[in-house]
Amino acid sequence: MTTESLIATPLPTIDEIRQAQQLVYTVMPATPQISWPLLCERLGTTVWVKHENHTPIAAFKARTAVVYAAELFRQSKNISGLVTATRGNHGQSVALAGRRFDVPVHIVVPRGNSAEKNAAMRAQGAELIEFGNDYQESKEHAQALAREHGWHFVPSYHRDIVKGVATYWLEFFEAVPELDVVYVPIGQGSGICSCVAVRNGLNLPTKIIGVVPEGAPAYALSFEAKRKIAAPVTTLLGDGMACRVPDDASLEIVLENVHRVTTVSEAEMRQAMKIYFTDTHNVVEGAGAAGLAAALKERDTLRDKRVGLVATGGNVDHDVFAKVLA
Repeated sequence: MTTESLIATPLPTIDEIRQAQQLVYTVMPATPQISWPLLCERLGTTVWVKHENHTPIAAFKARTAVVYAAELFRQSKNISGLVTATRGNHGQSVALAGRRFDVPVHIVVPRGNSAEKNAAMRAQGAELIEFGNDYQESKEHAQALAREHGWHFVPSYHRDIVKGVATYWLEFFEAVPELDVVYVPIGQGSGICSCVAVRNGLNLPTKIIGVVPEGAPAYALSFEAKRKIAAPVTTLLGDGMACRVPDDASLEIVLENVHRVTTVSEAEMRQAMKIYFTDTHNVVEGAGAAGLAAALKERDTLRDKRVGLVATGGNVDHDVFAKVLA
């Protein structure tokens, strides 16, 4: 299995996603989707939240590397180690897969990364390596380490990663099949592409709206220009979406299948995090709250629509969250 760009590779089928669910459910149960009355009242319409902050690593990525690694180890038994780059949730997922398949895991994080996310990855048994000032520099270093040591580099975007993420979209769309619109945060693209796979596979009319921070606008700029555009990253709260260079394969799928891509500010993410806590008593990180932030921004356009949101993760440092609530 290669980790090169997968442009023109078909998205996973519904049957493949159902098979992946059986593997995912060996490490976690299905997560709930809840329509919270206060959120519905606040947005003036019916809103459903898929709670991926309720997985063993408090993020949707719990589903991904296990599916990816199962296929990897089916094809090759000579894997001496796994290596990846992350801001946190993807790294926890790879560490979880390393424990399941008993292989060492090495994770490169940018300098100044979340201390609590770093601690969570170490607790899963991963060796942490600090390198670079952003995710892209960490990724390039991780790829260099893979070549140097013969480790396998686990990408953030890959068809088998998408297959794992798609298991939550299949749960969501089968539980609430009549959603008019879903707001989906974009990091490297596995979340939104898996949404496309399930939406298309079930032949649903749901509109998919991508969400990125104003401080990480690469996918929004690329969507507008219909070509890949890199952009500087300045977001702090939206670290899970801190993408400087879009992935070629995921961008192609986004351009062909997504209704539009919108941006949210740091203040809007902060407010959405606070609202999640006050209205649902859930802790949701900045990237996980981005969909709600976008829906609140577009509240007047959502009358009489059934809206789907995903709380993609709850991994936020306690001091950051304390400031959000204050």
